[in-house]
Amino acid sequence: MSGADAAAQRALRDVLGTFATGVTVITTLARPERRPIGLTVNSFSSVSLDPPLALWSISERSPSVEHFGVGRGHVIHILSQQQAAVALRFARPAKDKFAGLEYRLDETTGAPALDGCVARLFCETDTIARGGDHRVIISRVLRHEVTALAPLVFYRGDFVRLGARATTDG
Repeated sequence: MSGADAAAQRALRDVLGTFATGVTVITTLARPERRPIGLTVNSFSSVSLDPPLALWSISERSPSVEHFGVGRGHVIHILSQQQAAVALRFARPAKDKFAGLEYRLDETTGAPALDGCVARLFCETDTIARGGDHRVIISRVLRHEVTALAPLVFYRGDFVRLGARATTDG
């Protein structure tokens, strides 16, 4: 990639970073060894309530990309403000991101489930589409759980806390 291309990508990344997002960790089991794997994802969105579908994307270069094929169970964890360290753990390359971390295997999906989240969506991969250098995963939500915890928010390359409610008073 040329210097101009890299600068253009950085500029676009900075612009896209002005859109505040929640932070998720998505987990599954690698096959055939049944090793827990996971990654931090902020490209998450709802798609449909009927049927219940959510969308996220994963880089074609990710070592985990092949473990999220159609029909594969996974858990989407919407992280809480207290889980910034969890987000960073799963964002960085590591042989065992689960080392020293408590989790349980979910009976519906077979995937690792973490506690302390705002919400968890227990899913299976429904559809995969290619989108540039990423795969777009559409997940069928099999069941979900929610808590009253405040979410972890990512904005302009850093974690931020939610502030006061916006007003609609003109």
